Amino acid sequence: MARAYSLNNTRNIGIAAHIDAGKTTTTERILLYTGVNYKIGEVHDGTATMDWMEQERERGITITSAATTCFWGLEPSTDEKRAADGYRENTHRINIIDTPGHVDFTVEVERSMRVLDGAVAVFCAVAGVQPQSETVWRQATKYKVPRVVFVNKMDRMGADFYQVVKQVRERLGANAVPLQIPIGAEGEFKGVVDLITMKAYTFSDTFGKKPEEIDCPADLVDTAHEWRAKMVEAAAEADESLIEKYLEGDELTPDEIRAAIRKGTIAMTLYPMICGSAFKNKGVQQLLDSVLIYLPSPLDVPDTEGTNPETMQIETRKAADDAPFSALAFKLMNNQFGNLTFFRVYSGSLTKGSYIYNASKDKKERISRILLMHANKTEDIDEVYAGDIAAAVGLSDTVTGDTLSEEKKPIVLESMSFPDPVIEMSIEPKTKGDQDKMGMALARLQAEDPTFRTFTDQDTGQTIIRGMGELHLEIIVDRMKREFKVDANQGKPQVSYREAIKSPARAEGRFAKQTGGRGKFGHCVLDIEPMEVGEGFVFENKTVGGSIPKEFIPAIEKGVVDALQSGVLAGFKVEDIKVMVIDGSYHEVDSDEISFREAGRMGVRAAMQKASPIIKEPIMAVEVVTPDQYLGDVIGDLNRRRGLVEGQEMGPGGTRIIKSKVPLSEMFGYVTTLRSMTQGRASSTMEPSHYEEVPRNVAEEIQAKSGRKQSS
Repeated sequence: MARAYSLNNTRNIGIAAHIDAGKTTTTERILLYTGVNYKIGEVHDGTATMDWMEQERERGITITSAATTCFWGLEPSTDEKRAADGYRENTHRINIIDTPGHVDFTVEVERSMRVLDGAVAVFCAVAGVQPQSETVWRQATKYKVPRVVFVNKMDRMGADFYQVVKQVRERLGANAVPLQIPIGAEGEFKGVVDLITMKAYTFSDTFGKKPEEIDCPADLVDTAHEWRAKMVEAAAEADESLIEKYLEGDELTPDEIRAAIRKGTIAMTLYPMICGSAFKNKGVQQLLDSVLIYLPSPLDVPDTEGTNPETMQIETRKAADDAPFSALAFKLMNNQFGNLTFFRVYSGSLTKGSYIYNASKDKKERISRILLMHANKTEDIDEVYAGDIAAAVGLSDTVTGDTLSEEKKPIVLESMSFPDPVIEMSIEPKTKGDQDKMGMALARLQAEDPTFRTFTDQDTGQTIIRGMGELHLEIIVDRMKREFKVDANQGKPQVSYREAIKSPARAEGRFAKQTGGRGKFGHCVLDIEPMEVGEGFVFENKTVGGSIPKEFIPAIEKGVVDALQSGVLAGFKVEDIKVMVIDGSYHEVDSDEISFREAGRMGVRAAMQKASPIIKEPIMAVEVVTPDQYLGDVIGDLNRRRGLVEGQEMGPGGTRIIKSKVPLSEMFGYVTTLRSMTQGRASSTMEPSHYEEVPRNVAEEIQAKSGRKQSS
């Protein structure tokens, strides 16, 4: 099967923003105007195509990233009837991933950004740049994803396009370049002025399928010329070949301006801004045009780099169908077909039924089917090519972040990093017969979601689940019930604390047992030392002279890892620690793996007691938007919660934005308190920031609750 659309005419984009900025509604309108959908799907009434999960439709939020494909062009359709309805000639293929805006599901944005070539950053014209907007922007910058900015909800009360431009520049530090200015705002929003052509477009019919071209309104001519001059200057700065022409006062042509802005967009030195109202069907066609004109194709981004697992040398892969195959698995999902593995093809091609090499796992797997995804609906295809995003059936060993390649030309691409969970709770099935089903359900959900963890508490035997927030865990429990038919009782959400050490220490672990026959013996001496935050766990064997046979070293490591799951202060997982085996002894007959595993466990626990152990708690970045009259009350309340207020700035509509860092343990029930304190007029958002040592009095309280003996 031949490629239907050239690489040059392919776009892989994401739609991303803060919750309620209108991402999914924007995507739904894109599907309407490109002819994928023939009726409008709405988030608020539960009919959005891209929000296909039951929980998404009930709550009106996006929980999981959804992929789809549509087609667009810059010229009217050659079919007269379709052209009359506003359809274009489909010259380009656009693969779209609609991502969640809620902070609890930030993993979906992270893994989507890793495989995209461009993104549409949606901002609410009223609220402007919000906390999750900043997080999404950082994620896109991390993966070098060029962006077009769409200022949505221009029809809403309080909409201010120019204020959002200012916020994008100041709060995100981005070179925002408006390509349009709005005609009116709020209830009077009628259309836009295109600053490149100085033509205006209004949207008169209900569905806005055919924007009407008019002259720039007289009262906007001066404003339009002012913003056009700024845009032309930004374009000239983005393309050195135009600088001389610009400085000599020569007029840049529309094509020159577009080409320069495209160059700056792909280089991420500028970010084009346009505006509209997706809900009111205004400005979405211009957004689609901007995706084609300014965002890169797979040919416009640098060649993909990876490591050859055999030579450990850096290699590159060109975005070409005849190059060696390489792809990255970025998402797992369970549906009626079983395990679906979403992947982005960076080079080469792949046919269904063929074998593929998982270079990350050193395993061969067979792809039985290849599916083109449209939210939760699928279309079987025979082959995928460089630049495509698709899903595979049949990959049992592949997980998020794995690289798929040719066995004879292997490559491991850069994977993804995900934040650690910050909240946990215990769960148990309501009927004992569901225990095994619950274990299977949790294993599947954990395979899908890298920020969801589950384990069994060694002291209580309880099943503990960990996630990014209360909503995250609530959705997990709900999915267990709906998808796996497991009803579970759940405990109260608890903070996911960590333990660490502050100083180096040495201790030995000696396990000896004599029971008449063959005994048990294992002995090791361990050094431990703290590591930098985020470095995790490192284990090294530094024994010399055969004091411990090499075959027992892995058993010691297993014992150490077991012990680090439950720290010595309050039983929390230990992180950022280096453990070195420096000496030990063994018995020719009595020593075995079990003995050395136990010796490792005993040794590291003894060393941690000497190493100034501490408890660390998750700190949240909290942002509160409040009317000025409640400012003092809100700040006072944050201070009482052990919060550190870092600053404040003016917000939309005369409000104040307070930025602070507050321990998660102090934030349970905060939304209710804030509402009552401000008569429902303030709002807040929070996201994980970092882990920090808890004060001594708090540590003592935590230890007391855990039932552990307090250290002196």
